[in-house]
Formats: sequence, structure tokens, C-alpha cells
Amino acid sequence: MTILSMPGSSGMLDPLPTGRMSYFGNWYVLGLTVTAGIGGFLFGYDTGVISGALLYIRDDFKVVNENNFLQETIVSMALVGAMIGAAGGGWVNDAYGRKRATLLADVVFAIGSLVMCAAPDPYVLIFGRLLVGLGIGVASVTAPVYIAEASPSEIRGGLVGTNVLMITCGQFLSYLVNLAFTEVSGTWRWMLGVAAVPAILQFILMLLLPESPRWLYLNNEKAKAVAVLAKIYDSDRLEEEIDQLAAASDDEFQSEKSVSYFDVFKSKELRLAFFAGAGLQAFQQFTGINTVMYYSPTIVQMAGFSSNQLALLLSLIVAAVNAAGTIVGISLIDRCGRRRLALTSLSGVIISLLILSGAFFLQSTRLCDAHTLHGNCGSSLGWFAVLGLALYIAFFSPGMGPVPWAVNSEIYPEAYRGVCGGMSATVNWLSNLIVAQTFLSLVSVVGTSGTFLIIAAVAMAAFVFVAHFVLETKGLTFEQVEKLWRERAWGSDGSQQSLLGAEA
Repeated sequence: MTILSMPGSSGMLDPLPTGRMSYFGNWYVLGLTVTAGIGGFLFGYDTGVISGALLYIRDDFKVVNENNFLQETIVSMALVGAMIGAAGGGWVNDAYGRKRATLLADVVFAIGSLVMCAAPDPYVLIFGRLLVGLGIGVASVTAPVYIAEASPSEIRGGLVGTNVLMITCGQFLSYLVNLAFTEVSGTWRWMLGVAAVPAILQFILMLLLPESPRWLYLNNEKAKAVAVLAKIYDSDRLEEEIDQLAAASDDEFQSEKSVSYFDVFKSKELRLAFFAGAGLQAFQQFTGINTVMYYSPTIVQMAGFSSNQLALLLSLIVAAVNAAGTIVGISLIDRCGRRRLALTSLSGVIISLLILSGAFFLQSTRLCDAHTLHGNCGSSLGWFAVLGLALYIAFFSPGMGPVPWAVNSEIYPEAYRGVCGGMSATVNWLSNLIVAQTFLSLVSVVGTSGTFLIIAAVAMAAFVFVAHFVLETKGLTFEQVEKLWRERAWGSDGSQQSLLGAEA
């Protein structure tokens, strides 16, 4: 089977693509990327802030303090909303555009934040959590696609990775906000209500930004599309981009039809691309990242650090390492490629999870006897576990953090990018919900050591999956990526097959 030759396939770290620095110095591109990435910030902030807010919600509402199911529902309802938002957000993106989808997400999120802030009882609070989740779900689909479609191909991965950086920054800030409002009257209301501010800010900024140029061009608004592209590319590159868009537009016109979710499974190349994209999203969650982010204070306390303040401080350090690792990933993803970065990341994740499992296993056995467990031996094993936790984040964040979102923003044909992106994001949120709801229960059944050993086995399966099913898309145009999947589906004669009309 013939596959397109990959840029930088020598196995060495490739130099920065020509023009990379000039594009990163383009304030228009950076401004568009950061503004779209505020949606990722909202995503990260919400996942982090609820853990601290819940402590004070239980104090205000006696029924919540006495009902574990209500507590779980308050946390997980945002994930339920995100699944619904992601599933519907793909269709909204394709039908009405990336900009309108972002504005819709901001309105829903801001309303949800204000509803939570003013909630008179836990049931209204749960409704607010559902609204916030809907907004996050739409944003999680929209931001990567919007950024990718306005990015030069040679730095597309790094710019999409900026959205993931915004997620990690949101998580880090949420821990600081939790600390800042601990002594303020109406603690949890401030924690949850303040999230409306960045949503309103993004709404205002998005009004000043254009629609995605690819969406505009393929929806017969070519003059507007060219005007946007002219702000991103120089005159020589602009002509090349317009030619590629014209060719893509012709393909879309020839196969123009109403896009449905079921159509994804009728085309062999789409099935393969979606399998790779959705698989990456599922493995991102099942290899434990949000387990670590949701429960890092709990994990630290499991390691023997009983002080709440110390547990929170160490969790802040974990969040900081996550953000720093994401910055490293942004700098590497367009140099060493998505596939290689994911495989390297997973290798380190496996080692880190084995270290965590070993530390908790030694702590639970008589290798540290009961009289010394809280002495030097227990202390050493506790720090050993924290080291494993920090290594896990350091390896995960540069690779399996940004890679699934970057890959899913670029592997689908234009007509299906929103629908497929929404479906794969729904897989991510569903996997997120499963992990969040089962982690502590799994710990109670098989122990902390056994739980991390299971996650390590999942990470090994993820390594095999990436090695066999994920194709390298570094530096390729969207049209080249489409050809890549045709050749994977049909062999070297794939160009003779209709991209969206072929039935397997």
C-alpha cells in the first residue's frame, strides 16, 4: 500500500518549519487562536473548580451533605451536558459556522454560571451545571476546528495545542480561585459564578473576529474567505491556499448532500479516520488524566499526606506541571509529529503508572511494617507516589494532552469535520464520565495499586492502538490528509474512489 510520504520521516527531531516564527509573530493568528481558546479555558476551569466548591455546597445545603448521590450528580451533570453539547455541537458547526457555534456556547455557559451562582437549592444548581456542560460541550468541538481551519498547515498542531494549554491554565486558575474565596461570604457562589466573566469576554471578542475561512469559502462566501486568508498568508501563499480551497469546494459540490451522523459509517475512509480519532479521545480519558486532575488531592492523601493544605499545594504543583508540559507539547507537535509524540508520551505514562502502582503496593504490604508506616518508610513511599504522579503529568501533558484534539481537528473532510469532531468529542466526554464515576469505586474493590496497574494496562493498549491505527498528519494540508485516508482505505488507487461516496 502506498502512503503519502511524511515530512520529517527520518526519525530525528525536525527543525522548525520555514515561516513558523513569522506566523507565530502574526498577531492576527495568535489573537484568533487565544480568543477561540477561551472555550478551552472554561472547560478547564469548570473541571477544577467544582471539587473545591462542593465542600462549601455541602455546608449550605444539608440535603447535599447527607446524600452522596446528589453530590455525584452535581459534579457529573456538567459531563452529561457536555456529552449532549458535543453531540449537537458538531451539527451546529457545520450548519451555522464555527463563529456562531462559539457565540452560542458562550451564552449558554454564562447563563449556566449565573444560574449556579443564584441557585436557591441543589436542584436549580444541578440545572445550572447542565447548562454549563452544554456550553462546554459545544466549545470543545468548536475551538479546535476553528483554530485548525485558520492555521497554516505547518504550525496547525501547535496552534490547536494552544486550546489544550488554555484548558490546563483554567484548571490551574480554578485551584487558585478555590483558595482565594475560602474566606469570602457565599464562597461557592463566587467560585461558580465568576466563570461567566471569561465567557462574556469571549463573546465580545468573537464578535470582532471572522468566521472560519474554510467554512466561508465552502458555503459560497468566497470574498469574505479570501479577505480572512489575506490577513494570515502572504500573497504567494494566499494564491496556493485559494487554489486548494477551490479544489475542495469542487469536491464538496460534486457530492453535496445533507450530512447525517450515519453517513460517517457508510464511507470506508471516514470510518477509519473516525475510528482513529474517537479511539484517541477515548484513550486520552481511560489512561487516567482526569482521574488525576479530579482526584489529585485525594491521591496525595492516599499517599500518606493527611494535611488538606499540603494536599492542595501538591495538587497546585501537579496543575502547574500539566500546564508546563502542554507548552512543551505545543513546541514539539509540529516538529516531531502527532504520532511520534503520542507514542513517546504513552511510553512515559506507562512507566509512571507502574511507579504509582508500586508505591501504593509497597505501602499496603508489610514491607513497611505498621509501626514504621507513618515514619521514614511511609514518608519515603508517599514522596515516591507523588514523584510518580508528577512524572505521569510530565509525560502525559506534552503528548496525549494535545494530540487527540489536534488530530481530530484535521483528519476529517470539510463537510464532515463538525459532525465527526462532535462525535469524537462525545466519546471523550462519555469516557470522562465513566472514569470520574468509577475511579473511587474501583479503588475500593481492587485497591489503589491495582487501579493504577489497570490504567497502566490500558495505556499499553493505547500504545498499540496509536502505532497501528493513527496516521501522521504533520505539515499536511487538509486535502493531503483526505488523500492519506483514501490511500489507507483503498490502496494506491484510492484517488479513483469517491471520497465521500464510496461504500465499503
